[in-house]
Amino acid sequence: MALSVEKASSGREYKVKDMSQADFGRLEIELAEVEMPGLMSCRAEFGPSQPLKEVRITSSLHMNIQTAVFIETLTALGATVRCCSCNIFSTQDHAAAVIARDDAAVFAWKGETLQEYWWCIERALDWGSEGGPDLIVDDGGDATLLIHEGVKAEEEYEKTGKLPDPSSTDNVEFQLVLGIIKDGIKVDPKKYHEMKERLVGVSEQTTSGVRRLYQMQVNGTLLFPAINVNDSVTKKKFDNLYGCRHSLLDGLMRATDVMIAGKVSVVCGYGDVGKGCAAALKQAGARVIVTEIDPICALQALMEGIPVLTLEDVVKEADIFVTTTGNKDIIMVHHMKQMKNNAIVCNIGHFDNEIDMHGLETYPGVKRITIKPQTDRWVFPETGTGIIVLAEGWLINLVCASGHPSFVMSCSFTNQVIAQLELWKERATGKYEKKVYVLPKHLDEKVAALHLGKLGAKLTKLSPEQAAYISVPVEGPYKPPNYRY
Repeated sequence: MALSVEKASSGREYKVKDMSQADFGRLEIELAEVEMPGLMSCRAEFGPSQPLKEVRITSSLHMNIQTAVFIETLTALGATVRCCSCNIFSTQDHAAAVIARDDAAVFAWKGETLQEYWWCIERALDWGSEGGPDLIVDDGGDATLLIHEGVKAEEEYEKTGKLPDPSSTDNVEFQLVLGIIKDGIKVDPKKYHEMKERLVGVSEQTTSGVRRLYQMQVNGTLLFPAINVNDSVTKKKFDNLYGCRHSLLDGLMRATDVMIAGKVSVVCGYGDVGKGCAAALKQAGARVIVTEIDPICALQALMEGIPVLTLEDVVKEADIFVTTTGNKDIIMVHHMKQMKNNAIVCNIGHFDNEIDMHGLETYPGVKRITIKPQTDRWVFPETGTGIIVLAEGWLINLVCASGHPSFVMSCSFTNQVIAQLELWKERATGKYEKKVYVLPKHLDEKVAALHLGKLGAKLTKLSPEQAAYISVPVEGPYKPPNYRY
């Protein structure tokens, strides 16, 4: 697509694939709202007071229907939003179209190139001459990364006159980041400093982005406060565990017609995401094996009757491989070359670097056969046999299916709304320093409580005597901060 900004009749900027899909997007949003009671409760509770009135929020999230409901919740609370996708393949084009038409500036479409992806992030951060957003909602940390790298490069330019050099790295994506910053410095050498000065903070959605934030905190380079939404119980357990338990199989079955029952399935990693994936595969009749580095997680798998082996132990025998670690270089091309014919390889961790796609794409003589979008068979020249790679190594559930169901995303996004409200409310009090924070337990419990009615649950009430016996308030929170659910 040509990288040029368009304008809706309202004057809002956008770049999406097909605005004619907006009506379809609206119908899907109306269905999703019924399954997202937390967000609807936020609108009812906070909407009348408009606590985010005229607040500028940049959102870098998977641009799908569930995110659309979240964005409309922010605008219902008064915010002005500019948004992009945090994944080149996960955008639902009808969701992007309806938000662009009705609510916010959107720069997202399914099947972006990496260059287009970073262009979209830059547009979502571009609020004109007034210095950028007040708040960021991030998933994976790329919007946050661009600002931090921009500030670092501007400081170097001011001291030495040296511009960023994209050729200084072998990482193709980071080359694009440095190129964007280099071009920006030529136009405005204080662009990212102005963003930093205006920014109140960021709320981060996922494990990989949170890890980056904690690294910056340790290094003393974090430029603004951050709330780690990922480690709220009602996000981490519900999104990572129950969401993946639902959406992994959805992605596998939409992408292929392979029967899961009876197959040997390897789950790399047994954190919350791995636990959800392993449970889903077991329930579908697969014979599941886990790989792990952590002895505690390994012991948990064994207690569920799941063998724990190394990838090298099983690479030649397994039928389905799922990476869930949030790390890099988990399944390499030398592993894929050993796999049986038509073994399925996919990722539901984060980013696209758990599977060695570069090594596969550059393997001498390898042949890529695209069966349908994001379902590719790669044939090795030495054997004439091939493997099936889904979503080009990106997130299978968001690329080959539609992501997590609305209900579980309501839990995650209700945490995001609360985090954004908290950062903005406390912006002048000094409560939040340039550190990473988690939401307190009572807010975690509130998010859960907002979803109980939809499922017909009724909570038992503690008597004052019972509450005193276990040393908790009658109204909660009911567990100490260090409790592990």
